[in-house]
Order: sequence, then C-alpha cells, then structure tokens
Amino acid sequence: MSTPTPEDFSSPPPRPRLSVEELLAGKNTQPIRSLDDLAADTFESDEELEEFLAFTYAERHRDVA
Repeated sequence: MSTPTPEDFSSPPPRPRLSVEELLAGKNTQPIRSLDDLAADTFESDEELEEFLAFTYAERHRDVA
C-alpha cells in the first residue's frame, strides 16, 4: 500500500453555477398552475391517514410539558 499524496485529497473540480431557471429547464419541469397539480393519493385508506395524523400529533406533543 502506498501513502496517499496531498493531490488525492483535493476537492472535485467546481461545477458551473446555474440559475434556478436553467436547473428547472434541464429537468423539463412545468410550473404549478393549480392546487390539483399537487394532489396525490398518499394514503390507501382513511384509517391509514388517521393513524398517520395521530402519530404525527403524538410526536409533536411528546416533549411538551
């Protein structure tokens, strides 16, 4: 085994700085036009949603005394 040289620890070459618009264009993103664009079926049932909400509420209030 050889001892690493200082060059081995150099940082990676800098990446070009892109604007937000350039980054979004590179991903072919579209602007949000309505709240319906954000809708998603995250929970399979109302019971699963209720369990999540109960857990979240309990966690947020766990250390409050």
